[in-house]
Amino acid sequence: MPDFQKQYVQWFPGHMAKTRRLIKESLKQVDGVVEIVDARIPKSSSNPELNELIKRKPRIILLNKCDVADANATKIWIDYYKNLGFYAFAANCKTGKGLNQFVPVCKKALSSVYKKNIAKNMAGKSLRLMVVGIPNTGKSSFINRIAGKNKAVVADKAGITKNNQWFSAGNGIELLDTPGVLWPKFDDLQVGDKLAFIGSVKDEVTDLESLSCRLLEVLNKTHPEMIEERYKIDVSPELEGWELLEKIGKKRGFLIKGGEIDYDRASAVICDEFRGGKLGRISLELP
Repeated sequence: MPDFQKQYVQWFPGHMAKTRRLIKESLKQVDGVVEIVDARIPKSSSNPELNELIKRKPRIILLNKCDVADANATKIWIDYYKNLGFYAFAANCKTGKGLNQFVPVCKKALSSVYKKNIAKNMAGKSLRLMVVGIPNTGKSSFINRIAGKNKAVVADKAGITKNNQWFSAGNGIELLDTPGVLWPKFDDLQVGDKLAFIGSVKDEVTDLESLSCRLLEVLNKTHPEMIEERYKIDVSPELEGWELLEKIGKKRGFLIKGGEIDYDRASAVICDEFRGGKLGRISLELP
């Protein structure tokens, strides 16, 4: 058995504390908030501090990357959010699929603001929305699609946007982009794992081999058929993550000198393929 350490994810860079302060200060400048969450883990990818920060501001929740999440699970989440009084919809911000819902949803969510502006003879005043979300959920891709301009920096790695930026979205809407911010402590270790699974925590601060083993253990419980189909291996409930990693490494021919398995390569491929939806459409949690 390889010596994989059970190393759970704990991460709170200093700039994120600054971002939290910026969000609190910037709320005074906006009429509402758009929160981007990952459709595969809507609860785990939502910052619980936002409830206290946002308070009564209108809130729109966009379940991004819905193309790699289970469609039925996404529908359940949307209904759940609506029952809480939020406005929610699903989209793929990279391709733009589903983003045609954004303007109509904004008009519904901010109808009271529209009415107040009209009453003050300010019907043409732009609506200002803050876009928030944890790292790597797709805020920049969302803004680029909505604004129609590639001015927001986009990357596949977490923690790219560093400063607040304003963008015009047309239709009388302005968007304030903020750096992605996690919360100081993951009270539930599984939340940290889920965030690392989808890439919201930088791979550089995780033990990728241990992470891939835990991911395989989760998928072996929930979607064993997808592991079998993707990697052409036999699986069974009693198999541990490292055993599945070994099977996949051998099957894919990820070998180094002496015929040993290249665990680094196998781990990176498993995480990348899960994040890219190559195993199938998978959601890891329900309300």
